Amino acid sequence: MADYDYDLLVIGAGPGGYVAAIRAAQLGLKTACAEGRETLGGTCLNVGCIPSKALLHASELFEEAHSGALAKFGVNIAGATLDLSAMHGEKAKAVKELTGGIEFLFKKNKVDWLKGYARFTAADTVEVAGRSVRARNIVIATGSSVTPLPGVTIDNEVVIDSTGALALPRVPEHLVVIGGGVIGLELGSVWRRLGARVTVVEYLDQILPGFDGEIRKESAKIFKKQGFEFRTGTKVTGVAVDGGRATVTVEPAAGGAAETIAADAVLVAIGRKPNTDGLGLEAAGLTTNARGQIEIDHEFRTAVPGIRAIGDVVPGPMLAHKAEDEGIAVAEYVAGQTGIINHDVIPSVVYTHPEIAGVGLTEEQARERGEVKVGKFPFAGNSRAKTNRDTDGFVKVVADARTDRVLGVHIISSLAGTMIAQAAQAMEFGATSEDIAYTCHAHPTHAEALKEAAMAVTGKPIHI
Repeated sequence: MADYDYDLLVIGAGPGGYVAAIRAAQLGLKTACAEGRETLGGTCLNVGCIPSKALLHASELFEEAHSGALAKFGVNIAGATLDLSAMHGEKAKAVKELTGGIEFLFKKNKVDWLKGYARFTAADTVEVAGRSVRARNIVIATGSSVTPLPGVTIDNEVVIDSTGALALPRVPEHLVVIGGGVIGLELGSVWRRLGARVTVVEYLDQILPGFDGEIRKESAKIFKKQGFEFRTGTKVTGVAVDGGRATVTVEPAAGGAAETIAADAVLVAIGRKPNTDGLGLEAAGLTTNARGQIEIDHEFRTAVPGIRAIGDVVPGPMLAHKAEDEGIAVAEYVAGQTGIINHDVIPSVVYTHPEIAGVGLTEEQARERGEVKVGKFPFAGNSRAKTNRDTDGFVKVVADARTDRVLGVHIISSLAGTMIAQAAQAMEFGATSEDIAYTCHAHPTHAEALKEAAMAVTGKPIHI
């Protein structure tokens, strides 16, 4: 050990990095984690997953109270008003509690937090805040950042990114969201509920790229009913700011006449890119692919011995829970064990209302590989959903026509994010649709819709 400061150095303390560091320490490795932010947790805990969910939840509560939606249940609320600063305050409190919790876990597990941004000076050495640190193994877990839109300057006052959208000091009258993916729809939902008119501009012909086709269409119908305006098949060619307002220039994606949209705020949410700038990868002998990602093998090893990478900087979906599972697996590989992660069974969730969740193959992807059977069940036929007046959406189960093995599950429901866990676990164990159909589900619950969708794969649902 005399030649090395650490058995493992993790670069980045986001969901992948901090989990990798803790797991490695649990396995007896002398571990450090380099993080230049003033708090641990990366984008997810500081300016991503956690604060956005705090605002999503708070805005749902406000809309329920303000809109009169609870009156049918005998709950009459008059004069409900918005205190946006208090809402932001509660969001900040949640972030502080969770980031502080990680710092406590580092101390508990004896992980050294190297405060500063790491830069390679050799394949086994980095510089952090002027200090040279040498490690037997290094894991790159630097996450991702907002993809810029060429020609559009983000000032986080009028033209904002996802971080700016979490901290708007007032509700915009008209918010234009550039990008109809997960981040744009979630943050657009927050401000729509709080009173903004929201227009989503999406280059493709449908929102939610990558999701199951039927899910995409049904989601668009639900969002339109809520008041979203969609401009699909449309590209943004420019954004001009004058006097605290923006003018967005758009034209058909296939070509055509340009027009303008006036807005109080413009959210650029066209995706994220891997964080590799400033790492000094060339000093370590590493390069990135055409998408700026670090290529790895199945044990997260890069082309340079002793350096591994996980999370948003490697190919695959940019999801916090994928990074967390990779963090555990990479630590176990470094410790000489076998890390386990099934990249075919990683759920995705959109935390709008209703939520949208999927795991495994979409119907389109499954049909490209062979013959399939599909079962669907609407929440309009689910007793708990009907009782709660919460009937938007459905469950869809895609199974192999020959073996009945479940290939994918897709859900639109207020509880979709929680329900998808059962589907993921079933798929992890190689379940068939019959396995789910013959598993007793508690009544009355939203989860019964998954059972009925599985029964529908063989044409035998009960309640439709």
